[in-house]
Amino acid sequence: MKIEIVVADDILEQAIEAIIKAARTGKIGDGKIFVTSVEQVVRIRTGETNESAI
Repeated sequence: MKIEIVVADDILEQAIEAIIKAARTGKIGDGKIFVTSVEQVVRIRTGETNESAI
């Protein structure tokens, strides 16, 4: 299973903590969290860009 989410920088740590709290079983296979930058976001329907499009 793969889940992708995009969050604003100011809530990144909270999002990571929430994922860990929900997913951790302590067994092999709990998964990994990869954090990467998103250069640009465009909401197709409205044309909003970047943080207003998240």
